[in-house]
Amino acid sequence: MREAAFYTREGEVVTCGLCPRRCRLKEGARGFCRVRRNLEGRLYATSYAECTSFAVDPTEKKPLYHFYPGSTLLSLGTVRCNLACAFCQNWTISQADAPTQTVEPREAVAMAVSQRRRDPSCVGLAFTYSEPTIWFEYVMDTARLARTQGLKNVLVTNGYINPEPLEQLLKVVDAMNIDVKAFTAEFYRNLCHGELEPVLDTVARAKSAGCHVEVTNLLIPGLNDSPEEVEALTDWLGSLGREIPLHFSRYFPHHRLALEPTPVETLERARSQAKKKLYYVYVGNVWGGRGSDTHCYRCGALVIRRSGFTVRAVGLKPPEPARGEGPAQGEKATQGDGPARGEGPAEDALPACAACGAPIHIVGRAMAGG
Repeated sequence: MREAAFYTREGEVVTCGLCPRRCRLKEGARGFCRVRRNLEGRLYATSYAECTSFAVDPTEKKPLYHFYPGSTLLSLGTVRCNLACAFCQNWTISQADAPTQTVEPREAVAMAVSQRRRDPSCVGLAFTYSEPTIWFEYVMDTARLARTQGLKNVLVTNGYINPEPLEQLLKVVDAMNIDVKAFTAEFYRNLCHGELEPVLDTVARAKSAGCHVEVTNLLIPGLNDSPEEVEALTDWLGSLGREIPLHFSRYFPHHRLALEPTPVETLERARSQAKKKLYYVYVGNVWGGRGSDTHCYRCGALVIRRSGFTVRAVGLKPPEPARGEGPAQGEKATQGDGPARGEGPAEDALPACAACGAPIHIVGRAMAGG
């Protein structure tokens, strides 16, 4: 347990400033997330270093398809969440007090360094499984230490965080997969007990800061899968950068929502529709891996083949100065770890399609060759 960051005190009442809920807590009370508590007029992060699970996962599993393709990450998760989604697939740890074990930051980083020695494909740590932003203090301490060891830091997050703590995270986080659960305020209020706008703000701020961003959208039949909503989502995401990868994920019944699984045809229709606005659109949770390969946005050539979590770079050539058409007229490639935060890699730092030479927006080298 550690004293929390981002709170104010008025007498015996504290107000948490970590997420948009801004919970006001009397003595002994816990916030909506259940892991931030007022004890004697101070706010404490009670889940600091408390880990429900850790494993070495493929980076593609997050999913992150354009961040060190074929690599792995030591992945850690804690308890609870600051949303309450009716369809949560990890509800046993996000909506309940699951058993934990203590893993201090130095231990987590040592495990990642040890894994990297055994397998150079391990490039860093991922904070995932439940909601990592409510693990803020632990993530910050661990990520800072990881940076000293040359490790990358990844968040898989719902994006429900205030701008001030997000700004701090963006100083130490290299990549995020942000879950935009729907594109209507009604969906967020009724099914997640949250708000849409703070999530969209997180995506925009992370992208602007130069963090590598990919977005996941779980398509649920009849709730967020209409062509109109898909169009609104992809229009907005494309306005931030057509190179942002979008992952449409297939819904299956979980927790308190018992609808039929999303038809594969719905995901394929959404993918086809989104590709009119975005360069890289994928389909997940579908048997057989349909829609998981990376193709050149210009000529359509296959550049990365995925079968499950097996990754083969089959049509990429190393970074070299690009000539001719870039990602879009006047558009900068901002997905990456460029020389300064807020600026992505220059176009000549990106790998290219072997067939036509178009830049392929990938951070880091692919870990498997074709």
